[in-house]
Amino acid sequence: MSEAFRIWHGSKGDSGDLARLHAAAFSDWWPEPAFASLLERDGVAVFLGARGAAVDAEGFILIRAVADEAEVLTFCVQLGARRAGLGRALLDTAEQFLRVSGIVKMFLEVSEGNVSAVPLYQRFGFLTVGRRAAYYQNGLEASDALVMKKMLSNVLLPPNTGMDYKGP
Repeated sequence: MSEAFRIWHGSKGDSGDLARLHAAAFSDWWPEPAFASLLERDGVAVFLGARGAAVDAEGFILIRAVADEAEVLTFCVQLGARRAGLGRALLDTAEQFLRVSGIVKMFLEVSEGNVSAVPLYQRFGFLTVGRRAAYYQNGLEASDALVMKKMLSNVLLPPNTGMDYKGP
């Protein structure tokens, strides 16, 4: 049985929720002002989500688009909501938003040790195109970052089309 999700387009006003969720998911979490600053920039968008019965956001995906490329800046789902499909719903929402915005390529970086995220990205069609040695630090431990890419369109826009991406 699939669960229903609520996904919504976030704003700078959601920075506190983003920082809370990020701190619970990552040891090198970003503070609220960092999210607020990012969300003031052109081409940056965030989508938050929750399972149908949840009151507060349980996950989010933060993306940035420049020209015909986009990057997942950060993406997380709180522990109690994982493996329910919320991550897939957020990733799918971001991808559809980028496609409609004319984005051709989508990139992300993920720790090779993230045994939940790597298979999710692979199922979504992301391919590993690079590696950054010892990119993620966790105390004395380090893991490589996998640089992953997905083509959202086979059509490349010609230069100077006048299709400037201004963000949400």
